[in-house]
Amino acid sequence: MTVSTGVRSSHESGTFVHGVLTDPDDVERAARALASGSPVAYGFANFYALASRPDAGAVRSMNLMKGRPAEQVGSVTTMLSRGAALFDWSALPRGLARRRVLDVMDALFSLGPCGFRGPAAAYVPAHLTLVEHGVPTVQLIAPGYACPSRHFVARALHAVDADLLYITSANRSHHKTGAADEPAHYRADALVREFAQEKQLCVLAHPDEDRAQQSYPRHATTSVTVLSWHTSAWHAAARRDDDGRPTLVVERHGSLGLDDVARVLSSVGLGVTLAPRTGGRLRPRRYDEPPT
Repeated sequence: MTVSTGVRSSHESGTFVHGVLTDPDDVERAARALASGSPVAYGFANFYALASRPDAGAVRSMNLMKGRPAEQVGSVTTMLSRGAALFDWSALPRGLARRRVLDVMDALFSLGPCGFRGPAAAYVPAHLTLVEHGVPTVQLIAPGYACPSRHFVARALHAVDADLLYITSANRSHHKTGAADEPAHYRADALVREFAQEKQLCVLAHPDEDRAQQSYPRHATTSVTVLSWHTSAWHAAARRDDDGRPTLVVERHGSLGLDDVARVLSSVGLGVTLAPRTGGRLRPRRYDEPPT
């Protein structure tokens, strides 16, 4: 794999990388690479994610690279200080207070990576939204406050002159592999091997992958848990729990356990319910763990 943008290649602890997430020069080169059209795989909390420009052409190219349907709707990421602006709070369902939802977001991002989906603000591109019950929704994915990738995201947003980036898991899609579940990579060397034929892919590796994983003891090394409101999952699940509290729905049970999610929501007077499709799976599988 080569990178035409000048991001260096090196060997560190046996892992082949093009750049390091904490190196300002590498971050700047990767941000310029993304702005020029290259996808970037970067350290994201305790695993890796793929980001690109948010325009429809870049999203389509990323989907095809992963083996997804070209027009599949994906997630977005941004600086957490801009995260609330992604959502149309005037469309918040009755019984849910904006302040409570923001408190949940703040608490869960303090723990680590997480995702949220709700009604989209008007500026979010239509190709990055999914219409639920007549309302366009957007899914925000972020690694949390502690991850050094915030510096890369900030520089990439500046280079692209945009308020958000397209983001997806750093793996091949199940549409391509045929596997039922394809966890994101949490080792740069495995990621590089899987995407070795992608000549323009840029990689920003964790400076210490073991330390990155140890920094998130409550999170498995897999894609994030996603909570939603005003989506099909929310409408299909109970809107209030047994104690009469309004709920957020776990649309996808990912890296953070349900006990932790429930504890955070309870602290602000909200309940939690499972989307029907989660199937009540209580513990996510690690990337290196065989399926049961």
